[in-house]
Parts: sequence; structure tokens; C-alpha cells
Amino acid sequence: MSESKPTSVEVRLPSRLGYEKVAMSTAAAVAKLVGLQPDRIEDLKTAVAEACINAIEHGNRLNEKLSVGVILSASDDVLEVKVIDDGKGMKGQPVKPDIDRKMHGEEDPRGMGMFLIQALVDEAEWVAGIDGKSSYVRLVIRLDKDS
Repeated sequence: MSESKPTSVEVRLPSRLGYEKVAMSTAAAVAKLVGLQPDRIEDLKTAVAEACINAIEHGNRLNEKLSVGVILSASDDVLEVKVIDDGKGMKGQPVKPDIDRKMHGEEDPRGMGMFLIQALVDEAEWVAGIDGKSSYVRLVIRLDKDS
């Protein structure tokens, strides 16, 4: 990668479960090219897959006429991923789930994806779209060249 010149890769996926694997593979390839460590690449793959599944299921409501956009942008110090859907997005940031309540069946066992995403990346931000369209999640992994 050339000095301080950002590199960007964009993938458009159908709103069909299973295609998140295309985004995972693309993210892994870009991450490897920018020198991310193998364990961080695995974290990124899981976070990107979860974000894509959320976009397909919740943002686009499994409507195959809609697509999910995945934009990976690498600079000298960060790898940023935006997963964009046609949903209106959520208000505010996700609430931390109560794992004990989930394990005891007192809460829906689903709903761990956003919490998992936050745990796997350095920054995660959910942004609601303007006029109820094109919301996205922004994921950031710092490229610590010294580690």
C-alpha cells in the first residue's frame, strides 16, 4: 500500500443469508494486504459477518430486491468497514445484553450480534440513515504496526 494514500474496496451483496461469507473473505483479503495480524483478521471476519447478517435480516428485512453494501477503506493507521443497508437504522447505540438472563431463558437468546461486534473491533458505530434509508454500521480496527 502506498504511503498515506487510502485504499478502498467495495462489494455489493444480495440480501440473502449466506452472502455474508463473500464480505468475510473480502475483508480478510484486504486485512491481510494491510498487514493485520491473523487473530485480528479472524475478529474482523466475525464482526463483518455479524454486521452483514444484521443488515440482511433487520435492515433489508430479507428483501432480495435490496442489496447490502460493504466498503473497506484502509489508511496507514486504520482499516474501516462500512456495512450499508436500506433500513432506517436504530436509534442510539446498542444496549449491552444480560448474558445471565439469556442463559436462563429470561431474555431472547438472539440479540448478541451487536455486542459481539463491539467486542471484536476497536470502534463500532451504528448510524441511522436520512429519511429512513441507507443506514450503516461503521467498524474500525487500528493497524498497530508495532504489535
